[in-house]
Amino acid sequence: MLRVLAVDDEAPALEELLYLLRADPRIRSAEGATGATDALRLIGAALDAGPHDEQGVDVVFLDIHMAGLTGLDIARLLAGFARPPLIVFVTAHEGFAVQAFDLKAVDYVLKPVRRERLAEAVRRVAELSGERTPAEQSVVPVELGGITRFLAVADIAYAEAQGDYARLHTASGSHLVRVPLSTLEDRWRSHGFVRIHRSHLVALARIDELRLDAGSMTVRIGGAELPVSRRHARTLRDQLLRRSGH
Repeated sequence: MLRVLAVDDEAPALEELLYLLRADPRIRSAEGATGATDALRLIGAALDAGPHDEQGVDVVFLDIHMAGLTGLDIARLLAGFARPPLIVFVTAHEGFAVQAFDLKAVDYVLKPVRRERLAEAVRRVAELSGERTPAEQSVVPVELGGITRFLAVADIAYAEAQGDYARLHTASGSHLVRVPLSTLEDRWRSHGFVRIHRSHLVALARIDELRLDAGSMTVRIGGAELPVSRRHARTLRDQLLRRSGH
């Protein structure tokens, strides 16, 4: 059961969001704040009370455009805490998805808020609020039918360089994001991803088979067979051996 804080400086929007949140059976409590000052006071009290106290906050639903500090500013401040609450941005503007990605937001919900879309955001939060590791918290914003959704890094098998973009491959399909592969390599190194080629970054846990044929190395991930460059072959072998405990 989730403890929620919703933040919006427009009273009607805040009341509507709280109404929808309180109707969700996965929400234990939902309180509102009408701006950054109120929000930071409530979050500070929640962090002082401890993670298991009734005053605790598991997730903050944040508007972006507010008087004074914006929702992005609040998220940056929260990132400095040892165990900050999860963040879901709720905004009328599509143009801040990349900043939300950098701030490790769980989801990015566009106004006017639809009940079904909010329920999806709550589901994501509920899944992450138990054992929250860095890999589980990492998400990538992707465009699906003109709507920004967040793809969990844990669902990505490998990423493929396409110029200044990267194509992310999952079991259900692929998504093109405007992030260079080198940037994803830096961000995901601690999450079990390794570079095997100038064009490919793979999740070690998703490698089904390592093949050597006439001096060439490849890996199989699902139905895809990907080349391993000589430069990256030794590092890949060493990491696979460490992962297997040998």
